[in-house]
Amino acid sequence: MKQKNKKTGALFGQIVGMLLYMLVGALCGGLLIRYGEALPDSFVLTMALLLVGVYIAMALQIAIHEAGHLVFGLLTGYRFSSYRFFSLMWIKQDGRLHFKRLSLAGTGGQCLMAPPDWREDCPYVLYNLGGVLMNLISAALFWLLSLIASPLARILLLFCAIIGLAFALMNGVPLRVGPIDNDGRNILSIRKSPAARRAFWLQMKVNERQAAGVRLRDMPEDWFSLPGDETPENSIMAAVPLNRAMRLMDAQRFDEAAALQDRLLRTEDLAGIYRGLLCCDRVFCELLGEGREDVLSSLLDKEQMKFMKSMRNYPSVLRTQIALALLREHDMASADKQKAAFEKMAASYPYPTDIESERELIALAEETAETA
Repeated sequence: MKQKNKKTGALFGQIVGMLLYMLVGALCGGLLIRYGEALPDSFVLTMALLLVGVYIAMALQIAIHEAGHLVFGLLTGYRFSSYRFFSLMWIKQDGRLHFKRLSLAGTGGQCLMAPPDWREDCPYVLYNLGGVLMNLISAALFWLLSLIASPLARILLLFCAIIGLAFALMNGVPLRVGPIDNDGRNILSIRKSPAARRAFWLQMKVNERQAAGVRLRDMPEDWFSLPGDETPENSIMAAVPLNRAMRLMDAQRFDEAAALQDRLLRTEDLAGIYRGLLCCDRVFCELLGEGREDVLSSLLDKEQMKFMKSMRNYPSVLRTQIALALLREHDMASADKQKAAFEKMAASYPYPTDIESERELIALAEETAETA
């Protein structure tokens, strides 16, 4: 029954997203008809204007959405940690802002904040809802500005208003959008129990310490467990055992990591990006362990291969690809190609301790290949 509900929920999210995109397209097309006198006579130029206008409006609303998390986070006691727009990222390290690169499939941006000290009523609603509120506020402002703008500028401003409203709905109505839960769903998950609120705080705290250059294995052990987190109710609760599994990988305790990964992969309500990265780590553990082909084949199914392709520049995915080339395919040329991609990514990756950990795991895979 849970699996059926999960699939139904994911399908509902896809349908809502599709309907909103269709509505945005219809409204934007209607604007071109309504203000057609301001447009070029050429159909090709008109369509180009539509596409460029929608793209600009979407990019602007993504930036505004993440700025909303930043503003409302600051207002409720959070501190700035990082701001990402597509793959461009600004992160605070050593008291200064640094420019880095990070791409996560299914996300246009992300604003991470350092949480205030833990308390039972730790704030979370405005921080999570900040992007939705800012999209709504900006949509209203763009609409007001359109009333006094020239016809051509009015079209672009109304594009921004329409897409701002659509973003607010897509992020405010609780849904799983692609591989991640949206803001509305996160709020509902956190509200379910004090343990979920604690899990949310722990996730933010771990992110803060990673940005400060602390490895997972060196963080307090009690940050990586909650009562009953072996069978998490939702993706917020799952963050704690997921971080514990990554901590075990960082400590190279692979048998314990594999056992926990197997339990988590059986979890019903686990966001796709978490499941995909967890599966990469499980593949790596299997390659260094028994290397059973039936286990590897079941892990590397069509969905997982698609995920790894979409996240091909992520450290743990590249590390897993290198291990696969060395220990399953015995293809040194492919391993060298993946290692070159890893080093290119590492040059601008925002968390240097993650790279340090991944390099150790890559070296271990190379040693295993030499002795096999």
